[in-house]
Order: sequence, then C-alpha cells, then structure tokens
Amino acid sequence: MNPDEEDFLWKEESYRLIGAGFEVYNELGCAYHESIYQEAFERELELQSIPFKPQSMLKVPYKGNLLKKEYFADIIAFDKIIVELKALEKLSSREESQLINYLKAAKLNIGLLINFGSHPKLEYKRIALQHR
Repeated sequence: MNPDEEDFLWKEESYRLIGAGFEVYNELGCAYHESIYQEAFERELELQSIPFKPQSMLKVPYKGNLLKKEYFADIIAFDKIIVELKALEKLSSREESQLINYLKAAKLNIGLLINFGSHPKLEYKRIALQHR
C-alpha cells in the first residue's frame, strides 16, 4: 500500500466517528470531564449503529513475550480504528504518541484523537500507521 492510499484507509468510518464526536460536542460543549464524554460518545455510537468496544485492553509485546502491564484504549470502532477521547485545552504530541503506541500494540493502522476540551470547536486528529 503506498502512502497516498494509507491516508484514506477507513475514510468513511473515520468520518462517521468524527461526526459522532461533533454531535457530542454540539450537545455538551467543552466543560466536562473526560469520563462524561466517554459515556456520551458511546451513547452516540449506539444511536448511530456504529459497532464499537469500549475500554479495550491492549497487551504490549516485548521480545516475543507480552508484558504484564497493559493499555486500555477508550474505543475500538469497526474492529479497526482506535478512538482516544480527551478533554484538554489543546492536543499535544504527548497524546499523539499515546495513540501511536496503542496502534502499535493493537496492530491497527488508523487512530483518531477527539478532544472535547477545546474551545470554540471540537479538535480532532487522524493518525495513520503502516505495519509491515
């Protein structure tokens, strides 16, 4: 797969998830804790019939073995996109790195950061990895 194709992997699914984020943001604004957005986003996914698994455990491989510590991804949607929800003033490289690590652990290619804490609009970022 070339890099141009990678940019558009799971495009429709990504747009649907970002749209669900906008629905939540339009309803709640930017004043709540992340756990409120998690619950509201899950409800919105149900309303839109988007398949997802909340709080999915991710094991980290190290030299052929899995570490005892694990990550928990906020949402895995369509069995192929990790969605990390935040309630921060602004996204930073730290949140991007977290999502990249989740993608590597899950062996998935597409992740979305959706930040409900920004004002005056929802902030989101789509990250695409290519596994070989």
